[in-house]
Formats: sequence, C-alpha cells, structure tokens
Amino acid sequence: MKNLLLPALFLFGVLWANGQDSTQPKSKKQAALSDTIPSGHITKKGVGNMTMPDRRKLEYFRDTIRRERRKFDSALFTQINVPSSSDYAEDLGKVYEMLNSESVVTESFVKLSTIRDYLNQGDSVLVVLKERLFQNDRSFHIRNLQMFNALLDVLDRNTDYYREYLKQYDSALDGVRQDIADLQKDTLMRQLFRDTALKNAFQPQLQQLKVKWRQVDSLVSENGREINTLRSQASAHEITIGELSFQVDASLKSVGSEAFGKERRYLWEPGTSTVDYSEDSFSNSMKGEVQMAEIYFSNTSNRRIWLIAIGLIFFFWVRSNFHTLKKSNKLGAIENFQIKYISPFPFFGSLIFSLSLAPLFDLQAPSIYLESVQLVLMVLLTSLFLRHLERYLFYGWCVFMLLFLLLLTTRIMGFSLNIQRWANFLIDAISALCGLFFIHRYRKYCAMWVLLAIGFYIFFNTLAAVSNLFGRVTFSQIFGYTAVYSFAQTISLGVFVELVQEAFLLQIQTSRVRKKYTQEFNYGDISTSIRRFSMFLAVPLWLIVFATNLNLFDTLNDWLVSFFGSNRQVGNFSFTVGGILLFLGIIWLSNFLQKYIAYFFGDTGDDSAFDDKGQRSRLMVTRLILLIAGFLLAVAASGLAVDRITVILGALGVGVGLGLQSIVNNFVSGVILIFDRPLRIGDTVDIGDKRGRVKEIGIRTSTLLTEEGAEVIIPNGDVLAHNIINWTLSNNHVRQAISFTLAKPADLEPTKIDAIKEIVLKNSNVLEQRQPEIMVDTLNSKNVELKIYFWIQDFNKGPNTAAEVKAEIYEYLEKNGLTII
Repeated sequence: MKNLLLPALFLFGVLWANGQDSTQPKSKKQAALSDTIPSGHITKKGVGNMTMPDRRKLEYFRDTIRRERRKFDSALFTQINVPSSSDYAEDLGKVYEMLNSESVVTESFVKLSTIRDYLNQGDSVLVVLKERLFQNDRSFHIRNLQMFNALLDVLDRNTDYYREYLKQYDSALDGVRQDIADLQKDTLMRQLFRDTALKNAFQPQLQQLKVKWRQVDSLVSENGREINTLRSQASAHEITIGELSFQVDASLKSVGSEAFGKERRYLWEPGTSTVDYSEDSFSNSMKGEVQMAEIYFSNTSNRRIWLIAIGLIFFFWVRSNFHTLKKSNKLGAIENFQIKYISPFPFFGSLIFSLSLAPLFDLQAPSIYLESVQLVLMVLLTSLFLRHLERYLFYGWCVFMLLFLLLLTTRIMGFSLNIQRWANFLIDAISALCGLFFIHRYRKYCAMWVLLAIGFYIFFNTLAAVSNLFGRVTFSQIFGYTAVYSFAQTISLGVFVELVQEAFLLQIQTSRVRKKYTQEFNYGDISTSIRRFSMFLAVPLWLIVFATNLNLFDTLNDWLVSFFGSNRQVGNFSFTVGGILLFLGIIWLSNFLQKYIAYFFGDTGDDSAFDDKGQRSRLMVTRLILLIAGFLLAVAASGLAVDRITVILGALGVGVGLGLQSIVNNFVSGVILIFDRPLRIGDTVDIGDKRGRVKEIGIRTSTLLTEEGAEVIIPNGDVLAHNIINWTLSNNHVRQAISFTLAKPADLEPTKIDAIKEIVLKNSNVLEQRQPEIMVDTLNSKNVELKIYFWIQDFNKGPNTAAEVKAEIYEYLEKNGLTII
C-alpha cells in the first residue's frame, strides 16, 4: 500500500496544482514567466526556443510523471500471487508421493537376483564348454558337438531374454533419474529450503522427505550399478557364445569333409598309443559326462515338463477306463481286442509311451542322457516282451540288448583309442552277423517292419565295422550309433503304435459300456484307422532321430527352414511354402478329428447309437465347430494375410457362380440341418419316396438306413428341397391299425369289445394313455370288417407290435366262435 500511496498523492498534487493554475489569477512571478515563455510556445515546435536549463527541467518533469503513472497502473491492475503455507504443504505431499512411486519402481526389479545367478552360472557353463570343446576327447564326440550346439542356442536365447529385462529396468531407472532432476528444479521446494521461517514451519515434513530422498537415491545408485554390471556381463556372454557357436559349427561342418579321409591308422597296423585304461580315466570320463548332463538339464528343464505331463495324461486316461469297466463288471468286454501292452495299472505302458517320445523333446541331449533313456526303455520293453513274445524273438531281443550294453560300456569306460576301436569293431561285426542269422532263421515269423529294422541294423553295423577297419573313425562312430538307435527306436515306436491302438479301443468300449450300447462292434476298420494315425506320428519321429544320428538333421533342418520359410511372390500375392503346408495340414487335421471324434464317445456308426439322438446331435455341432475352428486356426498359424484370403474367397465366389452352386448349396443346407434340426440322427423320416432312419448328417450329404439295410446317401440340398415327414421328431409314438374280416352274423357284443381292448393294452409297447379304438363296418350282406386302432410307444417296433397284437386277437376271436375270413 505504501508503494501505491506515494504516486497517488503525487499525481493528486500535480492535478490540483494545474487546476489552481487555471482558475486563480497569476502571481507576479508567474506573469513574468508567462512573459518569458509566451503561450503556445511549449510545443514540439517551440521547445527548441527554450533555454537548455528550462528544457531539461521540462523533460525531467515529464519523465517523472510518466514513471509514476506506469507504477500506479501496474500496481493497480496486476495481481500478485504470494505462495501460502497450504501451497508449500501440497507441494511437499506431491514430492513425497513421487518419491514413493520411484521407490516402488526400483523395488519392482525382482528379477535382478535371478539374472545375476543365471549369468554367474553361465560363466561357469561357458568355462566348462571351452574346456570340453578344446580337449582331446577320445570318446564319440559327434553327439557332444551336437549337444554343445543345442546348449549354446539355449544359452543365447536365455541371455537375450534376460538382456531384454535389463533393458527395461534401465529405461525405468532413467525415468526415475529424470523425475529426480525435474524435482530439483521445483521453485517452491527451492524457496522452502532457502527461507528459514518456512524451514522451521515444515521441519517434520522436511525431515521425512530427507530420509525418503536418501533411500530413493541409494536405491537408484545401487540398482544402476547392478544393472550396468549385469548388462556388461550379458554382453560378454553374448560375445563368448557367438565365438563358441562359430567354433562348434565349424567343427560339425569339418566332420563331414574330414570323415572321407583317413583319420587314423588302419586297424591292423600296430598302434603308437601307450595310454591304457585306468580308474582315473574312467572317473574323469564319467565326471565330464555327468557335468555336461547337469549343465544341459539345468538350462533345458522346461522341455521335460511336457514329456512328464504327456505320460501322466496317458496313465490316468487308461487307468480311468479300466476302473469304469471294472466298476461295471465289464472287463470281459475287451477280451476280443487281445490287449497286450496296457493294464489296469499302466505304469510300464505309460513310461514306454512317454520315453518313446523323449528324442522329440531332446534331439541333441548329452550322450549319457540318451543312452540312459534308451537303456530304461529297453528294460521296460524286455519286461513286456517276456510275457508276450515268442521265445526265439525274446532271445533275439536279449542278444541285441547285450550288444548295446557292451557298446555303452566301451564308450564310458575311458579306454585308449586303440582298445576302443577294436572293441567297437568286434561289437559291430557280431551285431551284423547276429542280424543275418536272425533273418535267415526266423524271417517268416516277423512282420515286414521288423525285417526292415533288422536290415537297417545289419547294413549300418557293417558300414561301421568297415569304416573302423580302414581308419574312418568318424564314420564308424556315426554308423554304429545309427544302427543301434534306429533299431531300438523302431521297436519302441512299434510298441508305441500298439499302445495308442489299444488305448483307443479301450476308450471306445468303455464309452459304449457307459452308454449301454451293445458291446459287439466292428473294430477291425477302426483299428486300421487308429494305426494309420499313430504311424503319422511315429514315422516322422523315426526320421528325425535317424537324421540326427547321421549328423544330417542340422543341415536338413537349415535347408528345410530356408525352403519352407522363404517368401515367394506370385503377382501381388506373397506366401511361404511352409505357411501353405501348415494351412493345409491344420485343415486336414481338423477334418480327421471331426471324422473320427465319434469313436472317442463310443459311436462307431452302428445301429446301437441310433436311439441316442442327443449325443449324435452334439457330435454334429462338435464336428462343425472343429471344421470352423480348424480353418480359423489354419489362417492364424500359417501367417497368410487376411486380405489374401479374401482374394481367394472372391475367386471361390466366381467359382460358385460358374459351377459350384450345388456344393455350396449342400454345405449351407447341412449347416441349416444341424442348427434348425428338422431331422436328427436316429429319426425315422420320409424324404421323397425314401423312408429310413437318419444314420448321419454330414456337411455335404446325409445318409438314410432303410429297413432293407441299404444306405441311401442324399445331398443336403435335396433333403431341404423335399417335404420331410419325420415320424419321430417330438416323440416315437405312432398309431397302428389292424383289421379282420368276419362272417355274419358277427356277434360283437360290448363285453367282447372290452376284451379286445384289454388284449391290446396288455402289450408292453402299447401306449396306455391313449385308449384303443374299435370300429365295426359292414362290407356286404355276408361280411363285416373289424378295425382296431391303437398307439404304440416306439415307432421302430411298430410292425412287431402290430403282429403280436393281431395274433392274440385272432386267437381270441377263434375261441369265441367268430369266423375270420
């Protein structure tokens, strides 16, 4: 107010003085001044006539007036905002809240300890890999190189995964630092810390803020150092992994080129090695194998979780079906299937089922793991073969298992290279000779696929022995392992196919028992279909293992990935061969599932499931859903662009206009039949001049089963184009009529009419809720006609019920002396 008062008083005085000058008469001094400065001379034009002192006084006076007026206007119309205590308190709350949020951000770095442990473990793993890679290993190193390659790939993926986390953490920490930097520019906080009175007023809040500030600053510093250290360590890992991967790939590629040359001396030449077997060599060999296996398993544990889950699902599936049959006292219903490999407690069968799939989850696992899995699988197969194989076949299997154990022993015992080569040569030669003897002696007792497996076994053992003899050690290693593992995998996958077949037959029979269907059904065709499906899984698995054993899988895999994954251009349409094949494969699989899913619920297409209309209707909807879901999944998984699919659908639309109307009409009609349900599976209908029971409603056609046993296939479009007479849509009731011609005089008194009604109602298939109707009609002067109408419960039993009732009434009429013509 003081600042405003002085200019106002001054301005008021000036204005008052000017008013006095204009109203009062001039003094002598003023008159003299007027005389010296004539009126009208103080203008822009006349200022130049003034003396210098007067001019300066006038300019000073004018400047003073202008300054005071500006001060007055500024003070009068400007609002001055002075921060209050509440403003400072609110700002303190915002700062504290911000520091709390930053603390939460830094505390969210929960994976730092996991990343630290992983990278520290990775250092140890990479050190071991370097040592194993550059040591002069006398054992079979092909599989070790493949395992090194797989392990390095896993380490590389895991390192990239954790580096992404570190990158996110670093970005979050940069955000925290930026928030703190912005906080230091807060004018209110700076004023608060500078003003002593304000500091004293907010002393408790500032004390808490300082503590929180120190905590956040400490967390940011510690986490920053930790993240920078880990990122540097991860970068070092990536460099080391890249170098080792390059060396492993080079070693694997050199195996093929060097294998054709003479790597070692001929076997019959004297050796120069003086190293013999010792306990230290055995322990060192085993220690190295176990160490590599531990490293591999610790980094690839997720793969075996799925394998264990598959085995458990198979175990509980088979066990629950056996439990259902046992509870229903129907275990004898599966005797015709001649089940050999599954049992009410399918422990061995489940292990064989899951271990047969193990190579698919661990194609490049350490040798000791694959050999252990193969050994366990052989022991399990031996326990099954002991009960179900002929003696000579079982003895042949035992010989093969013994030779496998000898080969395994020579590899892990740490013998010198010379001793190991001789041992392997003898094992390979004996294996080939035993295979030849078995084929010559028991060829006619073996299935074709077993003979082919033995043929491969003989061929590759012979190649291994010859390669070893002439110093091609690498080829000897590859062919020897291929012979053993290919034969063992063939036998185990053969049992795998039998397990799948028996499990599905068990499921079908269990479902039929649960739904009270007849136990007899034609399982020969079903077994063939299930076998084909199992072979669809087994054959690619065998080929993958076979290519891996020959050290061809990586090369073939790279070539196939390049071939199927490369983009191809046809006009404006780009695609990959893999995407097209994946699209067609998923469509085929969905069609296969919708075709055979009924087997899983006990519906094999026979007449026993006709009366279960609800299940068959649900199966129809399930089939349609499988087809639609399969198409959508195929489009999503194949990577085909939706606009490209639209182009294809447009082309199909042109095709529809040119000649596919009938197919599309039948498809749409099938969808209408499924959801509108004018007829259902099991209904008895008349369509045109055809009568029968609906056996199947497909996507394109429907099938009627006539009374003569013929299956009439009718396009769905024709079904909807005709009038449909459904005898069993809402219920199975139908009226039957029988008649008799009686000679006059026919004495049909009311008691006889009532007796006839009782005969009719006595039949179990006659509907009691509706009373029979009896009519007597005169035909001529000699005869009358007796007509009897009644309702039956089951339309399909109508002819039998009518015949039974007619026979009983005929007998009654004869006993009562009525002449039936």
